[in-house]
This record gives sequence, structure tokens and C-alpha cells, in this order.
Amino acid sequence: MRSCYESLSDYGLRALGRDFGAPLLPKGADIGLCDQIVLIGSGMLWNIYLAAMAVVFGFVLATLVAVARSRETGWLAGLAKGFIFVFRGSPLFIQFFFAYELFQLLPKLTGTLNLGLVELTVETRWLTRAWLGALLVLILNTTAYSAEIFYGALRSVPKGDVEAADSYGMHGWARFRRITWPIMLRLAWPSYTNEAIFLFHATALVFFSGFPAWQQSGDALYYARYFAEQTFNPFVAYPIIAAYFVLATLGIIALFGAANRRLNRHLPGEVRPKLRIRPQIVR
Repeated sequence: MRSCYESLSDYGLRALGRDFGAPLLPKGADIGLCDQIVLIGSGMLWNIYLAAMAVVFGFVLATLVAVARSRETGWLAGLAKGFIFVFRGSPLFIQFFFAYELFQLLPKLTGTLNLGLVELTVETRWLTRAWLGALLVLILNTTAYSAEIFYGALRSVPKGDVEAADSYGMHGWARFRRITWPIMLRLAWPSYTNEAIFLFHATALVFFSGFPAWQQSGDALYYARYFAEQTFNPFVAYPIIAAYFVLATLGIIALFGAANRRLNRHLPGEVRPKLRIRPQIVR
């Protein structure tokens, strides 16, 4: 049985593919505790990647959708309302399966496009991989939920602050950037922190969705189930992955808590809004 140092050198980055570690995973009696800790931790790289990318892109898109939603009338507001309703009204798990089947059909519907002197080949097979296809689903899902949070915060921006900006000659983009958007973030941040935590937990659903792991480049749950099947003992691998998720959640709380203090740094300490973590059980 290999040492912990050998496990780290062989499997520390193994979740990124066979080129980043030992070509074969440990099996049977060769599996040690360090192997499980290291490989499951390696798989967490994918969970962190999916959550981080979804938060970054979802944050930007959610702001745009919330602004469109706040117009109340017009086709942009209608599109925003419809988008939010569809993705908040259907289970994330179903969205994964629907997207995978859709991406599977795309290669059959596309091909080489003849654009006169140039032939353009449309490549869609990467959409069926978890690192891209599942990521797109997570981005759209968190965009819908975050947009509703930001929309509520936009409606709660004090009218006095907006009127004060108008009196100083701030209009349009300048008023939104310097007054409306910062106040919206301060009001929405506690709820948005809960959304970020749930999004990170939701990355575990990628393993159960139709998106397969490519060349054993799986997430943490992929390796946890592998070890549970190899050792016939789920009471080691699954507590390990649970501990990783708890530690990562504490990291998210610390990171978003620091951002919350930064957003409210101008307020006295006793009136600063505190983060209240309320993870959602069911989406």
C-alpha cells in the first residue's frame, strides 16, 4: 500500500485526466485511506471550477436580466420574466437531462456550413461534456435565481437616494453605476450568498446527470462512488466528500462575508447587515 506522499504525487491532479497522474486508479486491496482523501480532493477541483465559473458568469448575466426585468413593460421585460419563470419553475436535475439530450441532437442538426468561399465546420460535441454542457446549465440556472434576488433588491433601492443622484445631475449609466448598483448589491448580498452556497452544492448533481466524465476526469462524487464500489464500504468515501463540501462551504461564507463587510464599510458596525446562511434544501 502506497504512502500518503505517493498518493499525492500519483493522484493529486488525477481528476484532470490520465495525463496528470497515474494511468490507472487503485483497486481492491491497494486502496488506502490516503488514496481516497487525495483522489476525492482532486475531484473537488471540478466542483470548484463549475461553481466558480457559474458564479462569475451568472452574476453578470443576472444583473442584466434583473435590469431588464425591472423595466416592467416591453419585450425585454417579457423575455426576462419568461427566462426566470422557466428556470425557476423547473427542477435543476431535469434541466441537466434536457440540455444533454438537446446537445446530443445538435451534431445531427449541424455540420459544414458553406459560406461562399469559406466552409465553416460547426463543432458541438464538446457541449456533451460535463465541463462545458453542465456548466452552461448551471450558469443559466443561477442566472435566473440571482436575477430574481437582484430584481427584488432593485425595487428596494430607496427613492430618496435616486432623487439625490438626479439632483446632482447623475442620470442613466452614471446613476446606475455609482448609486443604484452598489445599493442593490448591499441589499441583495446576504440572499446572494445563500444562492452561491446552494450552487456549489448543486455541482454534485452533475455526476448524476447525463453528462459523463471524460477519461475519468470526474468530480468528487465520481471518485467517492468508485471507492465505495471498490471497497464495499461507503462509510469512508462519502464522509470524506461531505467533509470537503463543509470546508468549501466555510470558505464561501468567509469570502462572501468579507465582500459583505466591504460593501457595508461606510456603515457603523452595529447597523451593518449580517449574513444569515440559510441553505436551500430543495430547489
